[in-house]
Amino acid sequence: MQKFILLPILVFAFVAETSPLAMVVLSTAGREAGRLPAGWEIKVNHGKPVVSVCKDADTACLHLMSLSSSFSLEKSVDVDPAQMPYLAWSWKVAQLPGGGDFRKSSTDDQAAQLLVAFGDRHVISYIWDTGAPRGTMESVSAIPLVHIVAVVCESGAGQANQWISESRNVAADYARAFGKPAPRVKGLRIQINSQHTGTVAESYFGEVEFRSTVQ
Repeated sequence: MQKFILLPILVFAFVAETSPLAMVVLSTAGREAGRLPAGWEIKVNHGKPVVSVCKDADTACLHLMSLSSSFSLEKSVDVDPAQMPYLAWSWKVAQLPGGGDFRKSSTDDQAAQLLVAFGDRHVISYIWDTGAPRGTMESVSAIPLVHIVAVVCESGAGQANQWISESRNVAADYARAFGKPAPRVKGLRIQINSQHTGTVAESYFGEVEFRSTVQ
């Protein structure tokens, strides 16, 4: 009798341990126009922010526009990259900042950035850059005591006005960038800026989530 009682318990435990984990950190589905997703706050660095919740091609999304400005949306999280190392999101760029290139401070403008802040004040910034080649990874630290490394996920206007799905192993990217295991993720930031080039940038973000496996 005990064998038949234990079997379902063991099967349940196995399924619980092997089922993929996921945590959605940005979802605009069902949000009213003009209301930001729960837990996200606007931070303005320069100029006036233009941001809204909208629908694009039946995709619930966040719309950002920079008119020679710089602003972001930030959210505190607590994620163990050992359990959920993959960060997945979708984004679309409608207009790139002309002449933008993160490798020079005078042209460091991007239409879309997704920054991951770790507990040790290290940051990885996933960007859609105007000029820097896809796959480029470089240090861009400009804030005292904060070490930022940028990773170019998309480059140029070749896929502009198209929804692109991304998936990055943040634990692996952290180890590559900083040479040690990744600590807990403590915050996310969605950012847009075009104040250095004095141009216009526009982008959209869909759902953002952490996952235990690649989908």
